[in-house]
This record gives sequence, structure tokens and C-alpha cells, in this order.
Amino acid sequence: MRTQLITPLPALAGYVSHIMVLESERLAFDTFLPLIAKGYPSVVFQLTASHLKVDHLVLYGQNIRPILLPVSGPTTLIAYFLYPHTLKALFGWSARELTDLSVDISLSEPARDMCVREQLLNAPSLEQRLTLMNNYFLRLISPGKLDIHQPVLFATRMIQQHSGALSMLKVQQELYVTERTLQRMFDMHVGVSPKTFGRICQFDAALRQLGDNGFTDMAGVAFQHGYADQSHLIRAFRDFTGLTPLEYQKAATDFPA
Repeated sequence: MRTQLITPLPALAGYVSHIMVLESERLAFDTFLPLIAKGYPSVVFQLTASHLKVDHLVLYGQNIRPILLPVSGPTTLIAYFLYPHTLKALFGWSARELTDLSVDISLSEPARDMCVREQLLNAPSLEQRLTLMNNYFLRLISPGKLDIHQPVLFATRMIQQHSGALSMLKVQQELYVTERTLQRMFDMHVGVSPKTFGRICQFDAALRQLGDNGFTDMAGVAFQHGYADQSHLIRAFRDFTGLTPLEYQKAATDFPA
């Protein structure tokens, strides 16, 4: 499977963290591609030969449990990963309503008015599909439409900068808010509690380092990322992937390129 990371347009950089494109001509029949919790909701266009029902243009909220995407044969995935504070501003829904859920947004505005799904399905090239996706997001962020919640923006960035390894009391103190107020803000704009968001960021940082070092020195990675010991990191693996580290490594190795 070919993977590309694409930098968002400058006009989208405040809302879209990064764009990932996955393309393959030879995926086995009904392979399942896992989306692991990383702290970023996403909008995904999917074109695949799977015989299972596939919504082609989907909004994924914050996910705690892994989401399995059915893919088969020739497959194209274009995923726009959104900053965690932008869900309500972009789509108008409480972020908590989208946690561990996906929504077909092809019939919501402005996607329906722009016929985004139909145009994406009929576009002859990746470049044209990216242009269509960019135009859709530019319509979402049209001037005067968005109201970014600045305290949540500050809080999520602070938690991410520390890879989740900081006290939520510190976040409350920086914002001069109570624990309950911080919880309500995260429910509305992020979709998970501040503590859960921190756990996701902590796990994502550890997972990236383990991937870089070939899944060696589990105890050292656990210590570096604020886990009490190796067993706590393994427990986080089970929580967020449903697998042990060795099972996850094998699944990643076995996934067709």
C-alpha cells in the first residue's frame, strides 16, 4: 500500500493537521484497515471494491476503540485529520455525540450542495480529488461561519505538546477554570474527557517511538512516556488497539503493502 503525507493548504492549516493518502491495487478480499486512536478526528473519502456497505464520504469523531475499515482490491483512501478542537466549529454537532462513531456527511451541507461525493467518485485523478476535498473544507470555513473555542484550543495544544504526560490540574490552572468546566468544554468541542485525551496522546507518542525502534526496549519507552511500568503500556495497547504490542507488530507486518 502506497502512503503519502500531504501538507494542507495554508488556508486550511488552522483546521486540518495533515492529509494522508493510501492507495493500493491488490488488497486481499475484505481486508480490514484499522484506524487507531490518535486524538485527531477525520474526514475520509474511501473508494474500494469491498462487497460490504461502504459510505464513501465519512466524518469520524474521536475514537477510543479501533475502527475497522473494510477494503478490497483497488483502494483509495484520502483522510483529512482535523485538529481536536475543531469538530463543533466545523460541523455544528457536539463532539461527544460523535465519539467512537462515524457519520455519512455526503447529504449534509455544504457537501450535498456541492455534490462532493459524486464528484469524488467520478474524478479521474488523485490531484482532482484533493482539489475537491480542499474546496469542500474551504466552504466549511467560509468567513464569519466558524467560532473556534480558544480555551479548548489552548488546552488540547498544551496536552499534545506534553504527549499527554501532565496533570490536568495544571491545565485547569493555566485556564483558570474548574475541573467540571474543563470537562464540559472537552465534551462539547473534543468529544472525550481531558484525561482520556491525555491518555490518547500519551499512547500515540509511545506507539510512534516503538514503531521507530522496531518494538524494542518496551520498558524504556514506557518510562520515557510517563507509564508506571511496561505492564501499564501493554494495558494501554489493549485499550486502544485490542491487541498486545507483539500482536500489533505482527498485524502491521502482515498488512499488505
